[in-house]
Amino acid sequence: MLREKVEAVLDKIRIGLKSEGGDIELVDIKDSVVYVRLKGACGTCPMSTLTMKNWVEASIKREIPEVTSVQAV
Repeated sequence: MLREKVEAVLDKIRIGLKSEGGDIELVDIKDSVVYVRLKGACGTCPMSTLTMKNWVEASIKREIPEVTSVQAV
């Protein structure tokens, strides 16, 4: 199932985020778009947009090709 695949990728990403005082939460998946929320230090970091596109979205799309986009909410 798609949700389990996404959670598995997020678990890998969480390791890095937690080392910086942050975390990530899966909010929803609709029409091949994954909605996540950055939490902790990552929620207020000025680099969070780059983190989302260059790391979170890239990692998820690389491992789960059916995902078309990752959006922060």
